Amino acid sequence: MWEYGLAQDYHVVLLHVSAGGQSFIYDLDTVLPFPCPFDTYVAGAFRSDEDIHPQFRRKFRVIRADSYLKHFASDRSHMKDASGNWREPPPPYPCIETRDSKMNLNDFISMDPEVGWGAVYTLSEFAHRFGSRND
Repeated sequence: MWEYGLAQDYHVVLLHVSAGGQSFIYDLDTVLPFPCPFDTYVAGAFRSDEDIHPQFRRKFRVIRADSYLKHFASDRSHMKDASGNWREPPPPYPCIETRDSKMNLNDFISMDPEVGWGAVYTLSEFAHRFGSRND
């Protein structure tokens, strides 16, 4: 008998689409150029999803910056272990909160298109939508 665990992981980058339509990725955790042209980033950071079981294929939630800044809130509870102790020391600045929310990180990292803000894309949809070959 086999048991499978599903770990949710997320990585946050900035996607900038210039007035001319060219897209760049700003990723602080890569050895790729900074900023990196979108097509170069996708080619260098991701392999094809073809050999990955459909259930585990990557998805991308793209949120407009103004919406992100208006709605995102985190009380840092995700940075604590099961006993409530910090895994690492928290940043020295106050928690990010909005008038309406103290914690909604899960809505931002959810890949359920019915939850949260923005739009959810598969890898191929993401590459087509923001890449230079996006007819």
